[in-house]
Amino acid sequence: MEDEPDDGPLWVLAQRNDGAAFAALFDRHRPRVYRRATSLLQTPHDAEDVTAAAFYELWRKRRTVVLVAGSVVPWLLVTTVNLARNHRRATARYRRLLDELPRDDDTTPAVDAEDLEVRDRLRASVRALSPVDAALLVLTSLEGMPVWEAAQAVGLNPPAARVRLHRMRRRLRDDLHDLDPSIRTAPEGTNP
Repeated sequence: MEDEPDDGPLWVLAQRNDGAAFAALFDRHRPRVYRRATSLLQTPHDAEDVTAAAFYELWRKRRTVVLVAGSVVPWLLVTTVNLARNHRRATARYRRLLDELPRDDDTTPAVDAEDLEVRDRLRASVRALSPVDAALLVLTSLEGMPVWEAAQAVGLNPPAARVRLHRMRRRLRDDLHDLDPSIRTAPEGTNP
């Protein structure tokens, strides 16, 4: 990092909301951050998204980011690695979800009417939730986001989010209790 110019003067201006100074830092370090993102991700598009997110986080946290050896590059690279890891996990969850979706081809087994009922009733129960509760449930249950992070995303404090999640889960259990496979009756002629 000895060959790199000192970011100190531009950083001081950027911390004071100087957009031109921040743009100069972006122009200076974007290629390096993009190269790191490209090495960690599968597509250039994903690398662009992570690069943009890293600089967004730098701007958002500009008041607390500390330069290392006069440079913002270490902070940017650590952030890029973390964002890339999160992106890969999200992509894997999305792919798993897509793999589980029913296909419209001949190789897909017929969908059981009981399964359709379960899905329809679950969708109806989730739609009945408030937008904040539905978002909280999706973020924690489907996206695997920690409660504190999901709470922040929907504008709640973590204890309030935990209480809401507890109530939602209890409500969903009550709404869907009769769909529990352990309490369904066995088909005629079979032992439960």
